[in-house]
Amino acid sequence: MMLAMSSAARALPPRRATYADVEAAPANQVAELIRGALHVMPRPALRHARASSALGMDLGGPFDRGRGGPGGWIILDEVELHFPDPTEDGAEDVLVPDLAGWQRARVPELPDTAFTTIAPDWICEVVSPSTRDFDRDEKMPVYAREGVRWAWLLDPIAKTLEVYTLNASGRWGEAEVFHDVEMVRAVPFDAIELELSALWA
Repeated sequence: MMLAMSSAARALPPRRATYADVEAAPANQVAELIRGALHVMPRPALRHARASSALGMDLGGPFDRGRGGPGGWIILDEVELHFPDPTEDGAEDVLVPDLAGWQRARVPELPDTAFTTIAPDWICEVVSPSTRDFDRDEKMPVYAREGVRWAWLLDPIAKTLEVYTLNASGRWGEAEVFHDVEMVRAVPFDAIELELSALWA
């Protein structure tokens, strides 16, 4: 005789994903964890990777290495960030921005670990049609919650750069948007000009 499932059993919430699920994701995918939900994305397309790499090179010399610029930053590609998940004790959010930067005055050196719990001062997400909504609606609020001061959304298909600054109330201000082939001075790296066209090449 088949037993009917009780209403209590039907009401059980889905299992929260954990870092073990992130670790179990295929090596050719990027896994992130927000509020107990696992998000697995394919590795970025070449246009996406090119824009991220070009921006990292443009910023790395003058700001990380201090060559032709003021220095004072640590800039890393695809670093894994771990933040406490406020919805459940002991849980954590795990995010992987395309680029992240820490001011050396605040963080002289990063720990020698596979991830960090120290929120960056700046992040950049290179958006694509498959990640655009996730980057905006899921990741940006976490970055704001953790006090990341500047966020860039770089779109190599639309050829745009959106620059956000966290305001005193802990929310993102209105974006400053740059287009196509503009020469850009964008906070916090406005000590130099960036040539947007080099990011789409």
